[in-house]
This record gives sequence, C-alpha cells and structure tokens, in this order.
Amino acid sequence: MKLRTTSRALSAWIDPETAFLALFAGSEQSFWLDSGRDAVTGYSYLGDGNRTLTASVDTGTVTHSHGADAETTAGTIFDALSDVLREPHHPISTGEFVPGWVGWLGYEVGAELQHTPRHSSRYPDAAFLQPQRMLVFDHERRAVTALVTQDSAADDADFDWLGRIDSLEQAQPPLDAPLATDASARWRHDRQAYGDLIRSAQQRISAGDAYQLCVTNEVLVDGSFEPVAVYRRLRHVSPTHHGGLLRIGGVALVSSSPEQFLRITPDGTITTRPIKGTRPRGHNFEADATQRLDLLASEKERAENLMIVDLMRNDLGRVAALGSVRVSELLAVESYAQVHQLVSTVTAQQAPGVTAVDVVAAAFPAGSMTGAPKISAMTLLDSLEAGPRGVYSGAFGYFGADGAVDLAMVIRSILIDDKGASLGTGGGITALSVVEEEIDETRLKAAALLDALGVANRK
Repeated sequence: MKLRTTSRALSAWIDPETAFLALFAGSEQSFWLDSGRDAVTGYSYLGDGNRTLTASVDTGTVTHSHGADAETTAGTIFDALSDVLREPHHPISTGEFVPGWVGWLGYEVGAELQHTPRHSSRYPDAAFLQPQRMLVFDHERRAVTALVTQDSAADDADFDWLGRIDSLEQAQPPLDAPLATDASARWRHDRQAYGDLIRSAQQRISAGDAYQLCVTNEVLVDGSFEPVAVYRRLRHVSPTHHGGLLRIGGVALVSSSPEQFLRITPDGTITTRPIKGTRPRGHNFEADATQRLDLLASEKERAENLMIVDLMRNDLGRVAALGSVRVSELLAVESYAQVHQLVSTVTAQQAPGVTAVDVVAAAFPAGSMTGAPKISAMTLLDSLEAGPRGVYSGAFGYFGADGAVDLAMVIRSILIDDKGASLGTGGGITALSVVEEEIDETRLKAAALLDALGVANRK
C-alpha cells in the first residue's frame, strides 16, 4: 500500500487539551505527544489510527494489526519498524514529525538487544500506532494543522471530523474531580528492602563489577483508572517538554518525562540529553537556589552524570560518522515542578548507510537507566531488582517517515491497564551514594505520579 498525507491549516489556535478531549479521548488507539500546557516553543502532536505493531520478546514475534485484521510474524520491533518505514509514502512536512509511527519501546526490548538476563513483563514489550488523523500544534507560531494519512488510491481526504472543534469553548476545560483517594501503593521493595538493594549495588561497585548501577523499584496500584483523566491531572501538577499519553492495545502510557533519549533530524543529526543528578525544589527562593547550587557542586552527582555521558558517547560512536561525536553541553541544571536535574547534551552525525532505527537500536536502553558498563550493569540489575521493568526505563515518542526520531525516556510515567496502574522509580547508585538520600529521591520522583492517581499511601 502506498500512503498519502494531506494537510489542512486551521483558521485559529485551539488549546491542545481541548482538542484532544473533543476529538481523540474516545479513541482506543490514540496519542498525545505534549510539549506542555505553557509551551511557547516546539510542537505537540495528537491523533489516532487503527494500524498497530505490538512486540513480545518472549515469543520473538511482532503482531501487525489493521482494524480487525491481525498477523503475527517472527522478528523484533526494530525489524518491523524498518519494514514499515520503508513503505512508499507521499508525506507532507508539517512541524518536525512527518507521520510515521508513534509508540514505546519497553526495557525488556533492550535486554533482548543486549543479550542480558530479563524478566517477563505483563505489558507489550513494544507498541506502535500509525497516525491516521492528526493535529500538529506549532507553539511558537500559534498555528494548528490537521493531517490525514491514507491509501494514496483512496478518495480525497476526509476532514469532516474537524467539525467538532467549531462548537468548543476555547478556554481550557476544568480538571476532573479527584480520583479515588482510598487506593494504596504497593512497592515491590519497601524502604528497608530497597536500602538493602542499594548496599548490594555498592558492594558490586566496590568489587569492580560496575562503576554505576541505576537501581529501580516498581509501585503497583489496584483499581480502575481513566488514562485521559490521569494525564490531565499529571500535566497540570508536573508540566514538562516531553509529556505524553499513548493508548495502544488496551494499555495506556501516561508520562511527564523530563529526559530526551534520542532526537534525530532528517539530515541525520543525533542528540541525546542524559539526566543524572537530582535535588528537590526548595520551599522558597533562597532554599531553591541552595538546592540548585548543591546539585552543581556534588562530587557524586557530577561523577554519575559524566559516567553516563561517556557511555552515550560510546553507544553513538558505533553508528556515527567518524569524529562527529561531541559533548555540546556538560552538567547543566534544568528545573521542573518537583526537582532540579543535572543534564548533559551529546551530539553526533549519523554515519552513511545507517538508518534512524539502527541508531536507536545501538543506544537502547539508555545508559542513564542502566549504569556503566552497560552490559555488566544490566546483568547485575536483573539479579537485584527481582522483577521486570516493563515499559518503565524504556523510551516513547515517534519515528517519522522522513527518518526523523524524537524519543523521551519512560520515567515519571504511569502504565494503566484493566488490572490497575504501575509506575517505576529509581536512581543511579555509585560508591558515594548515601542510602537514605537515595531512598528519599525515589519517593520524591514517584510523588506527583501517585498524586495524579489519587493515591494517599506512599510508605
């Protein structure tokens, strides 16, 4: 099938949240890649479709679904993405995303890639959706464009669905009522057990088995949660430049991720922005400034960040043009609603003959979520963590039909299905880590997510 994308500019700006609620909230296969409710630069994308890819690393298969039709083939999600991205397409360039595929890669996909031990996840190890109807929001220009992607042999594109926007209030809708407050969080490792994991990780580091280990924890919450309501709450209490709501195959990913895993432009420029180093926001200006300076001065946090920068340089060096890998920004502080983060930026140029899918496969999973050296760290973490990470610490975003990619880390994220909700939290452990501080950091990172779910118990 040869695809064609048709565009139509809207006459006026509308709020992305209003548009999603009106047009796509009822779609079981839908997405919202969100630059934030107060964004003045960048793009947001929201839409739906009926063609999906879901992968299982346990069976080594990918299921291709198109409406009611489904076919399962052998191979990895990277094989499947390479195939579908080679399909003939007459795209239109609007914003930074020429419609390709939107979805996530779970951590166990990375374990399969790296041939390290892994647990089985209850979620699809990878899931992607091909947009059929989409809105593109250019926040700097305050412009909105509608796109329809269809078989090039089909009749003219149908934009009648835009009619629902005309009667909407342009003001942002009020937030839904609070969610169930009687739900409680069940941590895979309680404070004592997680502290023991940290001490075990430090013993392995002292033995020379690794330099750093990103030790994580899982939180489970029973109950029934409406993904759109949860995401609306989350984006209001924890805004970020890489928020997301993805609903594919009965599973929803809700994210306020602050970390860009990989961005690749159509000309092959690669950017990764690993985060390592965290401090809570202060309760007033002076306390906040003190926390920020403390983060910048921390020997442990700086060393942790530098280790991951070196790891990402090595990963990108395998798929980059010779001599093109650069550290363009080192140890910068970015501030979010709940935390200050230490961020560095590594860039490179895609080598000739290398595809965007090749680049992602070479760098996945991100070193900021494994530790260093990567293979050794992943092997040790599998024995320490006693369960799957699932989608957490993977990546989500888009693969464009023109070779562009923008993927964020699945951190500060919630997974919702018919069994309830889960979230992951963790931190990088080095020989200099203080156990109680590391435990508190994981609780801080989980707090906004539990608030979005209406969960009272954070013990």
